[in-house]
Amino acid sequence: MIDAGADSPAAAGVLRRHNTALVLRSLRDDGPLSRTEIARRTGLAKATVGTIVGALSAVGAVVEQPDSAPTRGRPSRPVELGGSGYAALGVEANVDYVAVVALDLAGRTLHSEQRPASTVSPRTVVEAAVGAAQRLATKGCTLIGVTAAVPGLVDVDQARVTYAPNLRWDTVELATMLREQLGPDVAVGVDNDANCAALAEVRHGAAWGVPDVVYLTGTVGIGGGIISGGEVVRGGFGHAGEVGHMRIGDPNRRCACGRLGCWEAVVGLSATVRAVGDARTPTGDPVSVAAQIAARAESDPRVRKGLDDVADWLASGAAVLANALNPSTIVLGGYFVPLGRWLLPRVRAALESDVFGGPGCRAQLSTLGLRAAATGAATQSLDEVFAGRVPLK
Repeated sequence: MIDAGADSPAAAGVLRRHNTALVLRSLRDDGPLSRTEIARRTGLAKATVGTIVGALSAVGAVVEQPDSAPTRGRPSRPVELGGSGYAALGVEANVDYVAVVALDLAGRTLHSEQRPASTVSPRTVVEAAVGAAQRLATKGCTLIGVTAAVPGLVDVDQARVTYAPNLRWDTVELATMLREQLGPDVAVGVDNDANCAALAEVRHGAAWGVPDVVYLTGTVGIGGGIISGGEVVRGGFGHAGEVGHMRIGDPNRRCACGRLGCWEAVVGLSATVRAVGDARTPTGDPVSVAAQIAARAESDPRVRKGLDDVADWLASGAAVLANALNPSTIVLGGYFVPLGRWLLPRVRAALESDVFGGPGCRAQLSTLGLRAAATGAATQSLDEVFAGRVPLK
């Protein structure tokens, strides 16, 4: 809590925003609470809480429920997050599609869509964000932030895509392009898609409430999102999680990055399609492509043999990650999910037998599908409000 001793208007505004964020975080983390309970948990004065709750209620950010079980004295009226009039937008760019998810202040989905695209350019992402923002506006929603999720190296501080080999993007000022179209009042961010998806699985999906998680994207490329202590791990240069380029694959197999031996080159979607005897380059929704492979595997032993090979590579890499990072859970996302019947048992066996210190790490399938990254990106935009960095207007 910040001391209320500030006397300048600017300092008072910072203090008010900080205290408002405290109240919002308390309601997000603990659910409906009375004003008295909010004051106890945040350390704020009851009068301060009353002022904040009144202001948030006036703009629809919180809702006060009817009196509950009144006793002697003033009855307790639980306060809970509302916020259906506010929206945070997440947009994921991938090789063959763009996914868009909008969440309200309480984390409920307001809008969700996935658009196939033969070529995904920065302009494709901007157009998807603008289109979603316009649809939200017609529903009376105020857009508070947009985060783009991209499969590649991202400078989060500058909101710039440094290098995304599978998209063939090199030094793209994506945030600048979004601001030009959405206006200065919308907070804009850019992050790696695996980071966003990992956050989504911890907040909304298969790893809900788990503090230490590794998420594997399972799209055309393989990225890793690392959550430690409930927070995204970015590393010294912001590039933590580029697990697809660990040199633990076939040393003769060339990756999209141009190097030999990358893990992605043996467990990415293209590698899996080749392993099951299909020479074509996969196009379209990776989950749909994998579902077709799964259907073939039911009756074709050659397809099952190819999946066994992929499972072995996937399992060995998962064990490396478990030994290096010691997560409680590894979540397999994207195209891994339809193939979970063939892949998951091998991964679980490796985590039991090949991890130093004995079994402990679990392997789970994603529950959020290809919209995990977009959901996590929208969650990141919401977190800017809950951190007090972006005000509600």
